[in-house]
Amino acid sequence: MLPLDLIMIATLIAAILLGFPVSFTIAGVATLFAIIGQISGTMDISLLGALGQRFFGVMTNNVLIAIPLFVFMGVVLEKSRIAEDLLETMGQLFGKLRGGLGVSVVLVGALLAASTGIVGATVIAMGLIALPTMLRNGYNPRLASGVVCTAGTLGQIIPPSTLLIILSDVMSNSYQQAQFAQGKFTVETISVGQIFSAALLPGLLLVLIYIIYLLIRAWLIPGDAPAVKSNETIGRPDIARVLGAIMPPVLLIIAVLGAILGGVATPTEAASVGAVGAFILAGHRLGVSAKVTVVGVIALAALAIAAGLAPVKLQRSDVGVGEFIQGAIYGLLAVIGVIVLLQSILRLHKRNILSPSLTSTMTVTAMIFATILAASFFSLVFVGLGGEERISSIIEAMPGGPTGALFFCMLILFVLGFFLDFVEITVIVLPLMVPALIVMGHDPIWLSILIAINLQTSFLTPPFGFSLFYLRGVAPPEITTASIYLGVAPFIGLQIVGISAIWWFPQVAKFLPSVLF
Repeated sequence: MLPLDLIMIATLIAAILLGFPVSFTIAGVATLFAIIGQISGTMDISLLGALGQRFFGVMTNNVLIAIPLFVFMGVVLEKSRIAEDLLETMGQLFGKLRGGLGVSVVLVGALLAASTGIVGATVIAMGLIALPTMLRNGYNPRLASGVVCTAGTLGQIIPPSTLLIILSDVMSNSYQQAQFAQGKFTVETISVGQIFSAALLPGLLLVLIYIIYLLIRAWLIPGDAPAVKSNETIGRPDIARVLGAIMPPVLLIIAVLGAILGGVATPTEAASVGAVGAFILAGHRLGVSAKVTVVGVIALAALAIAAGLAPVKLQRSDVGVGEFIQGAIYGLLAVIGVIVLLQSILRLHKRNILSPSLTSTMTVTAMIFATILAASFFSLVFVGLGGEERISSIIEAMPGGPTGALFFCMLILFVLGFFLDFVEITVIVLPLMVPALIVMGHDPIWLSILIAINLQTSFLTPPFGFSLFYLRGVAPPEITTASIYLGVAPFIGLQIVGISAIWWFPQVAKFLPSVLF
């Protein structure tokens, strides 16, 4: 008879495939096997006394607090149609090039990934705007579907991304656990900034791989990705329009990632900067004048920089006139910024964007945290049943040493991606695998990026790839489900190429962290 811990994993996968809500399924399976373990004498159920402390640790985790702010930033940018402007402008810019529409979709996917980080929003936006244009211009339906699905998944590997935030927390805990197992009691940790910096170049490498593939395919098979037809009403946009579409998200990206990678702000603080920036950009898109927007941005940026370089504490007893003047200036800058922000919020409220954005943010955040909490319960029971030791022994017994063990784990994660969501894999499976891999000598930063690209692939792998579902919901009738599945197949192969490149050239992932941290 199979051990209870392995039966528990199989039961979880089967239950999720039945379609029950994921968080309730995970918690239900954990409860069932805790009872079975107690009855069979395999597990001491008093171990569940640690559950409250684990839940408290999750809910007070400073890293995870950034998730709702980043989600909100992405939702606001998507609902205010900034993504739509970007898509239309880039399509016009590259449309005359053979394969150019596909290239523009990839580039826009990268920009939206770095500014929104929400796969669903990106795929739906491009499915509604870019996909019909590509089909109208004679693109192979399978290629068009594959490009849209794949470009949308860049939001999981290009920072800031929900996947990378959750992954950094899991990897940091696993790294500490591995160091304790090695007898080290002065342990190092992994920060979100390190993971973000490590993911940046690999993410751009994937963008380059997609573009090269599109250009080569358009050259070899011109009928699959032709240039825009001469009678298509797409003209070359002027520089002002291109900059107007590209610069706002780029500036937001620089503000958020620059604050994190430069060590100026924590991920949560940078996420709040992103949320405020999304408000202001959306307000400008909906009618706040350019002058007012620029004044507000300059005031808030000046306040952030000045307060960081020369903070003032008016509660001190030795405060002089200079400090009061400095404080008054900071207060004036804050008031200007708040006024502009309130104008933007009012615009969003009048256009009925604010309330749906908050609702979407709370829905996504609740889903993520419910899954994380349920996974914490599941992992506690799994450890109680002896699963952690079993997984470690299986990994260590793999032929080929550390390399063979890593290949085995990456293969398991790839297969699980056909059936499970990235959140479930990250918070349930990785804590069981990663400590053993780190103990075997694998660099945790490099390992994080290999795993991140692997998990990104889970959005493309049928039958449960989320990108496939998102596109199926908005695709025209002529795009069949089979076309979508066949369309993503070459891009799944390109994902494997990307993983292989990071595997053989680790410095792609390790260079930026080594320079910045």
